[in-house]
Amino acid sequence: MSTENRKLINIATAGSVDDGKSTLIGRLLYDTKSLTTDKLEAIERNSKQKGFDYLDFSLATDGLVAEREQGITIDVAHIYFNTENTNYIIADTPGHVEYTRNMVTGASTSAAAIILIDARKGVIEQTYRHFFINNLLRVGRVIVAVNKMDLVDYDQQVYEEIKSDFEALIEKSNYTEDQVRFIPVSALHGDNIAGGSDNMDWYEGPSLLDYLEGLEIDESEDNSAARFPVQYVVRPKTDAHHDFRGFAGKLYGGKLAVGDEVTVLPSFTSSKVKSINFFDQEFEEAIPGSSITITLEDEVNVSRGDMLVKSNELPKSEKQLSATICQVNSRPLRTGAKYILQHGVNQVLAKVDSIEGLVHTDFSGSEGTDQLKLNDIGKVNFRLSKPIHFDPYQESKSNGSFILIDEGSFDTTSVGFIQ
Repeated sequence: MSTENRKLINIATAGSVDDGKSTLIGRLLYDTKSLTTDKLEAIERNSKQKGFDYLDFSLATDGLVAEREQGITIDVAHIYFNTENTNYIIADTPGHVEYTRNMVTGASTSAAAIILIDARKGVIEQTYRHFFINNLLRVGRVIVAVNKMDLVDYDQQVYEEIKSDFEALIEKSNYTEDQVRFIPVSALHGDNIAGGSDNMDWYEGPSLLDYLEGLEIDESEDNSAARFPVQYVVRPKTDAHHDFRGFAGKLYGGKLAVGDEVTVLPSFTSSKVKSINFFDQEFEEAIPGSSITITLEDEVNVSRGDMLVKSNELPKSEKQLSATICQVNSRPLRTGAKYILQHGVNQVLAKVDSIEGLVHTDFSGSEGTDQLKLNDIGKVNFRLSKPIHFDPYQESKSNGSFILIDEGSFDTTSVGFIQ
């Protein structure tokens, strides 16, 4: 299959310390022949220096010096590899609680997630947090890889007990059973990674790579309407296109077609789509994920930061909102604090009206608090200086999320998901 026809899948990984996440990714790279010769030689050399009688595939991904020395993952690394049919981008995220913000970053653009569980330890506190974040960010598919099965003698009973414990978590989440897949693996020895496993003939499902190859990723969002935030107003002013005035951006949510009646926000003026352009080509319809330029039949005022929506699919327009917040800055979020709220390419002033509570990442509810500290997740109410035009995050990832920016330092302090 040609490179152009390969599908693209973004995957986030999460696991606790020593669950073997980096080894699993390294094994995937090795089995798909995605490691360069010099990288493979370096792994062989470093493995011998450490006295291992096997290849330490974690060296393929733990790029920072601190990570290699400690044997842990700290930063978010994006790893690229491909098979004949698929291009993969893996966000290798740290699993420790103090790096929750990194996990959120990695999962935010992912269509699937791999959660590793050490077969010796089973479901632990960090597992709850990993699954909670994927549930919060609406990651479409979750693969639960029960790793290090070789250290429990490939015992089916151990696997079944872990699976049962995790299924109790699924019942508390927004996931359905068919969105979560369990696979027993040994990343070190390659069992059920890119091929089957003679050591676990009791397992009749696909290998990890076979399951990933079978995933169908849809750019559209369930129950999501078309949303087109304008990033740039195109005015060539050339002899050939002297009067051309188009609006460039990326289409999210649903489809948009020539002839559709659209409303411009925040002005609420209406028009119809005259043309849909991509470079020098014109199309009758655009699908979600398309970066396009749209022209309208009427001369209406449209600027960067405005949003085009179908007139029968208007979003909410309010000066107050409630959101789930992940605090990504060491400066705590407190009631009364003021921020710049960036929603898409738009910015408004926001004030923390109240903090409803600190959310427990084991799905057990929340507790009262007067602040959210670094890596905390909580529910917060805001008042805005002017309305924003949004959808709940459960309906639209792109139009239901925002960031908070400190007015003084301009640091990003929080990530928000509108309820």
